[in-house]
Amino acid sequence: MVSLLDHAAALATSLTEADLVPGPASGLIPPDFKPTTHLAVTFGDKSAEVGTFFRAGECKQNPHILFGPELEAPTDSSYTLILTDPDAPTPDDPKFAFWRHYVVSGLRPGASEEEYETSVKGSGGKVLTTYLGPGPKDDSKPHRYLFLLYREPPNLAIEKADVGGEEFVDRRSFKPKEFAEKHGLQLVGVNWMTCAGDGWKE
Repeated sequence: MVSLLDHAAALATSLTEADLVPGPASGLIPPDFKPTTHLAVTFGDKSAEVGTFFRAGECKQNPHILFGPELEAPTDSSYTLILTDPDAPTPDDPKFAFWRHYVVSGLRPGASEEEYETSVKGSGGKVLTTYLGPGPKDDSKPHRYLFLLYREPPNLAIEKADVGGEEFVDRRSFKPKEFAEKHGLQLVGVNWMTCAGDGWKE
């Protein structure tokens, strides 16, 4: 795994080059944002790392999430993960941004892949929005997908109703910035990927 410093530099460069910051993610990710933990995301044996390209068929199963403890955070800190699409339904007409793919609260950091199974997946945070994989249409340009990790305030209690419904139309036009502010969530980690339909051709 790359160092946090190298990850932060690669993240900042990639967000700029992808027109995310400045761009649609500017309200979510401050221009001077410095992650305090490396948010690692994998689908099977393929890692998503600041813009990795996927086909929709590679993302049908829940992503594996791994992140280490923050150096200056309380040891009992818990975290919320949001996966969202700023390009729904298409990058040329993102009228349903930010489409809500996955929201989990109560996650705990793990220091190693082995620890992931017990401390993150095993303690299993509370799923507030069931995972629904990316599904860009084959005639759409690739979408960008943001993984946002927030440290929760002590004694946070969020329920499914606080996030929104599970139906397809309910997931449209989610407002992660307002959601984070309302619940006192502090952004600590970011990763992102791109994804196109299985039949998309450049």
